[in-house]
Amino acid sequence: MADLYEEHAAIQVKGDDVIALQDRVCVEDTFRLFLDDVPLAQIVASPDQLRELGAGYVVCEGLSEQIENVRVSKNEIRVYAAAGAIAQAEPAQRKVDYELRSSGCIGVRGLPRVVVSSLAIARTEVINIIRQVESEVWKETGGVHCSVLFQDGRLLVRSSDIGRHNTVDKIVGFAILNGIDLSRCVIGCTGRQPAGMIAKVANAGVPIVVSKAASTDAGILLADRSNVTLICFARGERFTVYAHPERITGLVKE
Repeated sequence: MADLYEEHAAIQVKGDDVIALQDRVCVEDTFRLFLDDVPLAQIVASPDQLRELGAGYVVCEGLSEQIENVRVSKNEIRVYAAAGAIAQAEPAQRKVDYELRSSGCIGVRGLPRVVVSSLAIARTEVINIIRQVESEVWKETGGVHCSVLFQDGRLLVRSSDIGRHNTVDKIVGFAILNGIDLSRCVIGCTGRQPAGMIAKVANAGVPIVVSKAASTDAGILLADRSNVTLICFARGERFTVYAHPERITGLVKE
């Protein structure tokens, strides 16, 4: 497993006290992403779960719903889609001119899919999910985002990264590579939920996303249109539902 943080010399000031120390800082690296050997993007990311990152990126960006294989060699991630699964026919049309993406999204390719799912969860599950959105790397550095994937009340995977988009790509990629039905899953996330994040959730077919942070007006509108239940400001015992509250049992009266 790659090192996700390194120690750097620093000086900490606390009131009148000045302390020399070795502080733990997040590692970031740049990876070239290919789809069927066509250059797709450059991504700034934390150097772990790279197969998951590649598979999840392709699915969450709406480029393919099925992944055949992912190969990682040094700083190259090569994703191979299942035959006939590419959303856009011509490879030249799929190419992105190596835009550098870290915490920002490189853009939504048209409207995302509409999620079809009968999943409903209890209020207590929302609270339990958000309590799990914390990783050891965050505890050590305070410099990463975290996302979790839940199914039937169970934590399936947790991913940390310097980019909040990357954390969603990684947990979705984990599900894709392990044959998990994303229509029965819930995503928990530390990051804001603008339209770009909601598009990823919708393209993955995940019906519910829970975030500690805020959304935007565009994020809320897209969640409503894509049939995604959007829950934000989930902290402690409280949360705010902005779209499709019917998936939270007992919240909407019949």
